[in-house]
Amino acid sequence: MSYKAGIVSAITELKDRTGSSSIAIKKHMQANLPADKKWLNGMFLNALKKAVADGDLVQIKSSYKLSPDYKKKAAAALKPKKAAPKKKAAPKKKSAPKKKAAPKKKVASKKKTATKKKTTTKKKTA
Repeated sequence: MSYKAGIVSAITELKDRTGSSSIAIKKHMQANLPADKKWLNGMFLNALKKAVADGDLVQIKSSYKLSPDYKKKAAAALKPKKAAPKKKAAPKKKSAPKKKAAPKKKVASKKKTATKKKTTTKKKTA
C-alpha cells in the first residue's frame, strides 16, 4: 500500500467531520502497516504535501479532508463496477402489442331534399 492510499483510507475510516490531523493519520497508518514494511516519516510527510498540492486533500488549519473533486473521482471509479452486473440481466419479456381502438366512422350528414307531393285528382261522380 502506498503512502497516499494509506492516507486516504485513514481519513475515510476516521470519519472526522472537521478533518483528521496528521498525527491521527500517522497513528492509524502505523497500526495498519504490514510487518515487512518500515515506516518512513519523510515519505509520509512528502505524500501528505503532494496530495494537498495535487488537490486530492484539503488542508484546514492542521487537519486534512478529502477534496470534493477527489470524492467525485472515487465515486466515478466505483460506478462502472456496479454497472457490469446489469448487463448480465435476463432479457425482458416482450409485452403484448397494444390494441388500437377502432377508428370511429364519420357519418356523413345527408341533406334532406324536399319531396313533392303528388297531387291526385279526384274523380267526379256523375
